[in-house]
Amino acid sequence: MEVAIMIEGQNGLNWPRWKRLVMAVEALGFAGLYRSDHYTNMNPPDEDSLELWVSLTWLAGNSERIEFGPLVSPVSFRHPTMTARMASAVDDLSGGRLWLGLGAGWQEREHRNYGWDLLDIPQRFARFEEGLEVISRLLNSDEPVDFSGQYYRLHEATLLPRPQRPDGPPILIGGNGPKYTLPLVARFAAEWNAVFITQDVFKERNALLDKLLEEHGRVPSSVRRSLMTECVFGKDKTALQSRLSGRNRSAEELKEIGLVAGTGSEIVDQLGEWEDAGVQRIMLQWLDLDDIEGLEALAQAVLPQVA
Repeated sequence: MEVAIMIEGQNGLNWPRWKRLVMAVEALGFAGLYRSDHYTNMNPPDEDSLELWVSLTWLAGNSERIEFGPLVSPVSFRHPTMTARMASAVDDLSGGRLWLGLGAGWQEREHRNYGWDLLDIPQRFARFEEGLEVISRLLNSDEPVDFSGQYYRLHEATLLPRPQRPDGPPILIGGNGPKYTLPLVARFAAEWNAVFITQDVFKERNALLDKLLEEHGRVPSSVRRSLMTECVFGKDKTALQSRLSGRNRSAEELKEIGLVAGTGSEIVDQLGEWEDAGVQRIMLQWLDLDDIEGLEALAQAVLPQVA
């Protein structure tokens, strides 16, 4: 089981916090560092929200080991040609450590506040499909790309310089939906990232993805299976109870709805259960951006047991 960290960038991320987090995750031995891509949160008050691709550029040039990427970058407020250009450049700068997480967009408030069209769900996923097609073609093709869709049009479009990695950074698609998301994973992605899901539902969707991949002539093992879920960690029972205060749920109840919660040994056991369910990498959502001491304690308690 590979253990990475995920943060919510719209929850107060600025340069001092980002730099501390990158250095900590790199030094402590986590497999990667991922972050959300939002202007703001669902509800006020607004907080610092360091721009995603600028922050990843700094990470690429100031770390050596960790994999990283957006969870996920919506096509709804960036043109896919620009996303492809930025992702290819950042991946090259990092020496090939970016996973290009892409999504359709979902948060109504940021789209309304900043003037982006979210669209209804069928149109949103139709646009997402076109965006995935555009990005994939630009990353994969050494020849100029033509594309004529409802939302995007390309004529002799080229991505130069060409990505140093064959086909550029691998695409990750996040979400659990069997109707829209998993069919797109089967067509375009190198990684499926499930989000806040129970183990039973994960197993069901994982089996469905295997079937969809085979229908598209792809080997199921060619797509990595990962999970993003919140981590509630306490270095001992007293610290754990402090973390749980105000939640109105016990650690066991949080576990039942798909979160990872407990002391170090309890979290190790839960990661083992997720690995048995088919998860290859888990992105533990770490909500306190200033709690570097907690990250250190988590790494010391968990990573030696799961490596």
